[in-house]
Amino acid sequence: QVQLVESGGGLVQAGGSLRLSCAASGDTFSKYAMGWFRQAPGKEREFVAAISWRGTTYYADSVKDRFTISRDNARNALALQMNSLKADDTAVYYCAARSRSVGTTPSEYNYWGQGTQVTVSS
Repeated sequence: QVQLVESGGGLVQAGGSLRLSCAASGDTFSKYAMGWFRQAPGKEREFVAAISWRGTTYYADSVKDRFTISRDNARNALALQMNSLKADDTAVYYCAARSRSVGTTPSEYNYWGQGTQVTVSS
């Protein structure tokens, strides 16, 4: 099993940037596909971005060209660089791991971090 811990959330003005990190432990990180999801108050958890163990990336249309997902298998680390942030990006952000190919729905992921709050003020 893999354990995941997110960090890097905070309060930022619209148009600003934040970088989220996810530290993995407990298993071989490189065998997992990884994803970022977010959940705003009163809304369902939604897909943001995902990356295969080889580094192939996938993005939700709402964040494409603004967010960049990356991983460092040697450091057991996942990151999400978020630029040009909007108020609609306000949510709790979760990293997730899946021991198969990349998925884009929450139900496909087996392991989750505790989440980190991102608040974008307009």
